[in-house]
Amino acid sequence: MGDVRYDFSDRVVAVTGAATGIGHATAEQFAKAGASVFLLDVDDGAGGEAVAASGTYLHCDVTSRDDINNAFARIEADHGRLDVLVNNAGGFGVQRTTEELEPHEWQRLLDLNLTSVFLVSRRATSLLRTSANGRIITIGSLAGLVSSYKASPGYAAAKAGVHALTRVLAHELARDGITVNAIAPSAVLTERIRQLRDEAERADTARSIPLGRYQAPEELAAWVLFLSSVEAGFMTGQTISVNGGRHMTQ
Repeated sequence: MGDVRYDFSDRVVAVTGAATGIGHATAEQFAKAGASVFLLDVDDGAGGEAVAASGTYLHCDVTSRDDINNAFARIEADHGRLDVLVNNAGGFGVQRTTEELEPHEWQRLLDLNLTSVFLVSRRATSLLRTSANGRIITIGSLAGLVSSYKASPGYAAAKAGVHALTRVLAHELARDGITVNAIAPSAVLTERIRQLRDEAERADTARSIPLGRYQAPEELAAWVLFLSSVEAGFMTGQTISVNGGRHMTQ
């Protein structure tokens, strides 16, 4: 992975949660393809390291309207437009059952994984309208589509909302030529997953996937680039499930 399949040399891209993991891999691939990339994150340390080869780092808490406004004001000042928005920021820290999950934890999961997508997409829309090929791609989750394996209730509910919001936005923005799609991965081997799950748990998850392994962040990033390409211009309102066969539909 990592070879350049597309030319984004005239495109401006914003990626949330871009300091590490899927977001960093995505920003890196866009940069290799020639895009002007803005990496939005709250991890200033990792973000500073990531920008060396991937673009411009902007501190941005995606649950803060002030941070979001400041970040996109900077993008507008530098380029006057935005071509691709990648809503990647999200996740959860501790696996809990519904009974164990405290209301404030539930709200935090919704804020981080769903409300953030609404707030960022809302702010970015006016800039995306200035693009000839505007794109919004959001990283959802298989947990938001099916209940065939254990998942955090707040995270699963938020990601289900992400997939529904994707369809609503696709309808609203189609007249502006902006496509809106989501990707639902199953198990991506990021550093966060390495910290959340020990080796035995990761091996157990890998065995539940027909392809027998976790997905690499770079593999998922390749799907983001495809959905951002001219070739994907007639695809909108879709959630693409990239899960190694963990869940199959007719």
